[in-house]
Amino acid sequence: MKRYSDRITSTSLRRSLIGAAVLALCSGSALAVEPFVIKDIRIEGIQRTEAGTVFSYLPVRVGETFNDDKSITAIKALYATGFFKDVKLEQDGQVLVVLVEERPAIAKVDFTGTKEFEKDVLIKALKDIGVGEAKTFEKASVDRAEQELKRQYLSHGLYGVKVETTVTPLERNRVNINFVVDEGEIAKIKEINIVGNKVFSDKELKENLALNTGGWFSWYTKANQYSKTKLTGDIESLKSFYLNRGYISMNIDSTQVSITPDKKDIYITINITEGEQYKVKNIKFEGETFGREEELRSLVLLRSGQTYSGELLTATNKLISDRLGTFGYAFANVNASPDIDVEKREVSFTFFIDPGKRAYVRHMNIAGNTSTRDEVIRREFRQFESSWYDANKIKLSRDRVDRLGYFKDVTVDTPEAQGTSDQVDVNLTVTERPTGNFQIGGAFSQSEKFSFQAAVQQANFAGSGTTVGLELNTSKYSRTISFSQTDPYYTDDGVSRGYELYLRTQQPPALNIGSYTIKQQGGRISYGVPFSEVDTVFFGIGLERSKITTDATSPTRFREYVTTITGIANGIGTAATNAVPLTMAWARDSRDSAVTPTIGRYQRANLELDLVGQQKYYRAVYEQQWYKPLFSKVTLALKGEFDYGHGIGNSSYPVFKNFYAGGIGSVRGYLSSSLGAVDYTYGDALGGASRIIGNAELQLPFPGSGQDRSLRWFGFLDTGQVYQEGQKMRASELRYSTGLGISWISPVGPLKLSYAKPLNAKTGDRLERFQFQMGTGF
Repeated sequence: MKRYSDRITSTSLRRSLIGAAVLALCSGSALAVEPFVIKDIRIEGIQRTEAGTVFSYLPVRVGETFNDDKSITAIKALYATGFFKDVKLEQDGQVLVVLVEERPAIAKVDFTGTKEFEKDVLIKALKDIGVGEAKTFEKASVDRAEQELKRQYLSHGLYGVKVETTVTPLERNRVNINFVVDEGEIAKIKEINIVGNKVFSDKELKENLALNTGGWFSWYTKANQYSKTKLTGDIESLKSFYLNRGYISMNIDSTQVSITPDKKDIYITINITEGEQYKVKNIKFEGETFGREEELRSLVLLRSGQTYSGELLTATNKLISDRLGTFGYAFANVNASPDIDVEKREVSFTFFIDPGKRAYVRHMNIAGNTSTRDEVIRREFRQFESSWYDANKIKLSRDRVDRLGYFKDVTVDTPEAQGTSDQVDVNLTVTERPTGNFQIGGAFSQSEKFSFQAAVQQANFAGSGTTVGLELNTSKYSRTISFSQTDPYYTDDGVSRGYELYLRTQQPPALNIGSYTIKQQGGRISYGVPFSEVDTVFFGIGLERSKITTDATSPTRFREYVTTITGIANGIGTAATNAVPLTMAWARDSRDSAVTPTIGRYQRANLELDLVGQQKYYRAVYEQQWYKPLFSKVTLALKGEFDYGHGIGNSSYPVFKNFYAGGIGSVRGYLSSSLGAVDYTYGDALGGASRIIGNAELQLPFPGSGQDRSLRWFGFLDTGQVYQEGQKMRASELRYSTGLGISWISPVGPLKLSYAKPLNAKTGDRLERFQFQMGTGF
């Protein structure tokens, strides 16, 4: 095929006539294209676009007859791709020639002057609207990008933002786009006015708003920066505030947001009508109650004569729906219809109950576990596939998985199975957290300066659910080498087995003059038998050899112990004893999470008993933790511990089994293990045979952390003391402290920082206000 491009021929005339004919047809002229059979199609003008791409969009093929309709359709189709800014069709004999002029490609998108946003965030946002590397350049898309940038800045209170766009042509039909941003100053909320309120003061109402005029933490929370989204949320908060206090007809009449000409100050006005307060008259049920109306009525939180509360009504709907869910009715619909008596200011409610079809669970799906094996999670499920849907069992399954302690977050949703009307899928999604921890702890004080301890442990070893520990612990007080393993499912029905081999050496603090050494080596094995979903009983036996070495500077209590064992009059020497301790324990755990609990209780009672060894004794420990949500995201955590040890028969209680108090985990603000009796000669802390510990924490989310429960700050009140064997436990001897702290489930393990003020320190108490610890929970 020959192309005539240098001289005028009939063919070249025909080539130009196709383009002219198409234009004429589009404008309504009578000029038409002479039909011909296409023998070949040639694409000209492409630089980046593949010829195959053009052919894929071209609605004509070789062998077809080309005419007016197909010419119009072809040009429209190629323009619609957005790849080309000009398209022409020409005829070269029986060859259809497609001439295109490509739009430039975007080589790079850059920003100048952006401080409020990371460049990567802006690049992603603009790419979603068509402006990004390798995208086709279109002026309209760039204009939209400018508006999107301004919108992002306006949402952050930067109303004086200016955006200019520079487009730089490059070789090979490419362009660079640079957005030059002048952010201006952030507009701050100068005043918030609420108009129309008579019952509640401005102060009461403004406490419910996320937006405010600024405070100590405004630099972090940005609460004084206007946001339409925040204002919408605040309006809903105001409505909820009134509805929860009986004002059913409360209405937000209007909101006005104005900004000063210099775009620095914002004024917000909210106009409201409070209406009247209503009380509840009576409650009725309609629909299918399965003969359980009295049971469902007991779930109603609203009472006759009580002031109406929208929060209680919503909670009642949920309680009834959840209860029906325990019978298998996953799609139960509960609606409360109000009957308002305006004159008497009373409202009655009729709960319409539509249980729907009883549902089965089709599949139990697990997602998010990249390391933990499916079976480790699935064995905690109490809801099974092909069984009736049971909301309680699903919640219990979620809680049991969360209590494993392997996950930062555990969520469950129950979507309707596609293609069915009586089946659901249970989707459990986990977010794993590191379970191999390098644990460190330390503190600073005037007397001890800096103390340090460290240990290494791997929980959920290889995703198997087994805890394997190789502990190498060193500090001023002790050194430990131990290996332990715990298999929570040693048997298929949930019997656990754990064992430990250890070598421990304990010495007094380096600054004390008195000296002694306690070395213990031994091992233990224990089994845990579950008796209910939350109760487990443990049985174990161990073998332990303890050796105490004293000298002339050792505490009197330790030298007396050596004398008791060896008969050496001055108590200077080495006393070695063997013990075969039996252990029995009971634990109950109903917390919603082992890592960041917000509700539930943990209890553990442990008895260690030695009737065979040289020093016969018993050692009892009882611990309880209790969590209760007080407000949204605010949790009250209480911990109490009572420990007691005593010798059996003529044996005295072994001093190396003493309890200690002071520091994180017991009474913050006092040097670790320093409370209780001390050796009068050298000042060594001796510990005691009994101990009382009490902790109260008010846990709150850290500002700006949103729904993340892994970072919290807390206020605390601690108390505790240790007592010698036979000493009466007097409340007057308890030590108290209070303070603030931060708790963070960091990538390397749980971290706790605290600053405490001792409230009743006595002469001789060793104080330590700032303390930190990594690797242990509350």
